[in-house]
Amino acid sequence: MKASAAVAAPVVAHVHVRPAQRTADFVTLTKPRLNFLVLITTLGGMYIAAPVGVALPLLLHALVGTALVAGGASALNQAWEHDTDRLMRRTSLRPIPGGRLRVADGTWFGTLLSAIGLIELTWKVNPLAAMVAAATLVSYVFVYTPLKRRTSLSTLVGAVPGALPPVIGWAAATGTISVSAIVLFGIVFLWQMPHFLAIAWLYRDDYRRAGIPLLPVLEPDGRRTGRQALLYAAALWPVSLLPATLHIAGAPYSVLATLLGCGLIALSARFARERSTRTARQLFLYSIVYLPLLWGALVADRVWL
Repeated sequence: MKASAAVAAPVVAHVHVRPAQRTADFVTLTKPRLNFLVLITTLGGMYIAAPVGVALPLLLHALVGTALVAGGASALNQAWEHDTDRLMRRTSLRPIPGGRLRVADGTWFGTLLSAIGLIELTWKVNPLAAMVAAATLVSYVFVYTPLKRRTSLSTLVGAVPGALPPVIGWAAATGTISVSAIVLFGIVFLWQMPHFLAIAWLYRDDYRRAGIPLLPVLEPDGRRTGRQALLYAAALWPVSLLPATLHIAGAPYSVLATLLGCGLIALSARFARERSTRTARQLFLYSIVYLPLLWGALVADRVWL
């Protein structure tokens, strides 16, 4: 079953705005709240890799460089998706579809931020961290963004750049990528799936209106959406316990990971059974709490192990 075709997006005239508003709009292009989570997982990756700590200049350059690349990728994504953003209620007031910034503004701004971030990571951190950040940028902007209009599998593709920030942190701290770094990637990758599927269900009418073929759009009854959310939540629990087997976490972390994992599985199972706005919102809200708690426990256990 194919998603319904998107209607032609109306042309929005460029709106004259005050300098302060224009500055705020450029900041909005970087998706500060989303990229705060990027920095948290990057920082966690650094301290899990180097529990004794890293030099302050290295820490600052790694975080600033990562923030610039992430912000640039977000700006480029919004420039590319301005037409579909205009068709969805929750994104129609963003700076570009709202007419306050032009597509060219988002393009040059995103390109500039990304380039500066990659240069900073290369010169002030190490080339490997810059390469992982570049992979994040390319997979998000040039693979995930165009695929989003073509296939529901874009959700899986989009989870790849979302899971790379802890690997950036690990590479920044050690100059290598180990099995432990791959496990951190796996945790964040799997966590994103029930999180994104809950969002897709909550905003399925918006995605349908924009012609974006996410799973709840292709199958409105939501059975596969619920089953996949439960499948990924169940897969996340054993993966979240791997840090203990790799000796980068101890028993306290494993206990909390089990409790958090059981909660995520239970809410995913409830969503799979009922597939309602209420159960999807409960899963979404819990997923927001899950990752910071798990990440915080992993960092604390690693530092004090």
